[in-house]
Amino acid sequence: MNAILNPDKLGLTRRDAIVTATVAGGALAIGACSPAQVLAMGAPDADFGAFGPFVRIAPDGTVTAVSKHIEFGQGTATGLAAVVAEEMDADWDKVTIDLAPGNTKAYANTLMGIQGTGGSTAMNEAWTQMRQAGAAARAMFVQAAADTWKVAPADITVKNGVVHGPGGKSATFAELLPAAAKVAPPQKPVLKDPKDFTLIGTARVTRRDSRAKSTGAPLFTQDVHEPGMLTAVVLHSPRFGGKLKSFDAAAAKKVSGVVDVFEIPTGVAVVAQNTYAARKGREALTNVQWDDAKAEMRSSDQILAAYKTMAADPKADWTAFETKGDATTAFAGPNVQHFTYDFPYLAHAAMEPMNCVAWVDGNKCKLKFASQIPTLDQMNLAAVVGTLPGAIQIETLYAGGSFGRRGCIDSDYVVECVRIAKQVGGNKPVKLVWTREDDMTGGRYRPMAHHDVQVAVGADGYPVAWRHRVVIQSFMKGTAMGGMAKLDKLTVEGVAGSPYFKAIPVVDAQVATPTSPVTTLWWRSVGATHTAMVMEHTLDQLAMKAKIDPVAYRRALYTKAGADKHLKVLNLAAEKAGWGKPLKDGWARGVAVHESFGSVCANVAEVKRDKGGEPKVRRAISVIDCGVAVAPDQVAAQLEGGLNYGLSAGLFGQITLKDGLVRQTNFDGYRVLRMNEAPAIESYIVPSAAHPTGVGEPGTPVIIPAVANALLAGGHGATTSLPFVKS
Repeated sequence: MNAILNPDKLGLTRRDAIVTATVAGGALAIGACSPAQVLAMGAPDADFGAFGPFVRIAPDGTVTAVSKHIEFGQGTATGLAAVVAEEMDADWDKVTIDLAPGNTKAYANTLMGIQGTGGSTAMNEAWTQMRQAGAAARAMFVQAAADTWKVAPADITVKNGVVHGPGGKSATFAELLPAAAKVAPPQKPVLKDPKDFTLIGTARVTRRDSRAKSTGAPLFTQDVHEPGMLTAVVLHSPRFGGKLKSFDAAAAKKVSGVVDVFEIPTGVAVVAQNTYAARKGREALTNVQWDDAKAEMRSSDQILAAYKTMAADPKADWTAFETKGDATTAFAGPNVQHFTYDFPYLAHAAMEPMNCVAWVDGNKCKLKFASQIPTLDQMNLAAVVGTLPGAIQIETLYAGGSFGRRGCIDSDYVVECVRIAKQVGGNKPVKLVWTREDDMTGGRYRPMAHHDVQVAVGADGYPVAWRHRVVIQSFMKGTAMGGMAKLDKLTVEGVAGSPYFKAIPVVDAQVATPTSPVTTLWWRSVGATHTAMVMEHTLDQLAMKAKIDPVAYRRALYTKAGADKHLKVLNLAAEKAGWGKPLKDGWARGVAVHESFGSVCANVAEVKRDKGGEPKVRRAISVIDCGVAVAPDQVAAQLEGGLNYGLSAGLFGQITLKDGLVRQTNFDGYRVLRMNEAPAIESYIVPSAAHPTGVGEPGTPVIIPAVANALLAGGHGATTSLPFVKS
């Protein structure tokens, strides 16, 4: 999700982008405004207090760090709070967290140009900003103490929220707060030398929200119960792209608790006094007719067959994404190996399905929910209610998981909620609830993909030419975030820029992006979800053909490419796994290394097939180079969670269509990893003083090829399609 919005890429109509003089009070010329100004238009002036938008200090000295990134279990809010506390020299035990409201001007993701969480950018992009916020606050307290005690600021130190001066003078943040709040914050606060860190990188940085969550204190959207609130569900087309033709609401309206039933652009909304009544009302709808003229009617195997046909067609609509050398005759010799890989649709399967609470009164709109990309939600909702994006009020709540699902470019379920609340009117709160079945059968999937790879090898067994064809649906093209660019980089990230290509003289890599009504979206680790498997499993097959150890094979290529980070994580993973030591009873090791979101991650997995033929992973080594590890325990947790999430998808994950109808409706059909199936995981972080890079996603894609490579080493052949276990 590394994209920057600008007026040329918003894809807005004049009404969407500029609310007329009747609503806005005057004409507006977008050309005269910056993108940030456009996206923040209509926002009320905010008074963040003396310490700015990221730091609040209570009278008792408690420091609250405001996280502009949503917290959906990844621990980002804790990490950002630790950065503030480090630079402030605050008492970590007195640091709390708050989630920022929707405010593009104050809380934009500096790498995206909008307010949003994704692409594992949270710590990466906010690192310097949060350090500066903490350092500025500290400087204000130091200056306040210096003025009070009539001493030089250089003679003052701060430790654990206490300011110390010459002659044994000291004062707490609470005591100095009135004076500090009057000090002008420095424009360029002095940051700590990393060697002086006492909190960052230590085991002291533990989750600040764990205790509260264990008691049920934090508010999730599903917990919201407002006075007079109504609950809504929507009946959607059973096929992607289907449109509502007609329905009979008479029986539904007779269900006890049902308040109203009406059509919205995406289906039939049933509004009731509670969730149970809304669902019963939806079940009571009769004579529902759908127009499938533009719907996806194919089955998964038909879609995949079309992808394979396209991959073999040199006249298909290809876009080159990496070329090098002369490929004219590079693949004509006898030493060319051919590989193909098929990947299914994948559901996000977040533990808390999609939901939202909205109030609409005329063109005034406020929401309370777990918004992953508030700016996009504000843009999309402004067009619905007829106001400016910044005027849409969003109170950000905790989310029960996302994996990318809550960051939808068209704000699908959020727009539905506001449309329903607008119909209800009167500023009455309406909670929209998507059931598990709603999201599993009509949500946004990781796209289906097909890769076709040809590799010419030299006499030494190493590749000299690499031809790569990727066929995958794009969810970015033509959107506010993707614009009209021909190449969607998300479809090929992990192939494009591969260190292996740097070591190969000839590269011919192209992508084709067929369209389908099936709705797709980024899924944890996005392009790397399929490219890591392709690149790493191909490498092992090449190594096996050349009769070279897979670790040694990679070392040679990384050395030639100058890929020092890859080499470092590979060596550490091999060392910790005991690579080369024999295993007994049918167990085999597999290795994989992949870079995503600026971090390089290596996995070694110990695998064998059980009596039923399913792969069993008993041990996994995970190594990451992610720059400064602000919270090592949380980095390890993200590696472990990401690994299990990837393993779950690799072993079992698939969404399949039959005549356009989704066959998996809940966890009974969409199998996920169980606790007894999870391996023992050892996580290692490469020490680094470099700028932090992504952590939330890099652990997910690497385990899948590590398992495939272990199966290959164990004599079970190559894996050409996922999941490993076919339902």
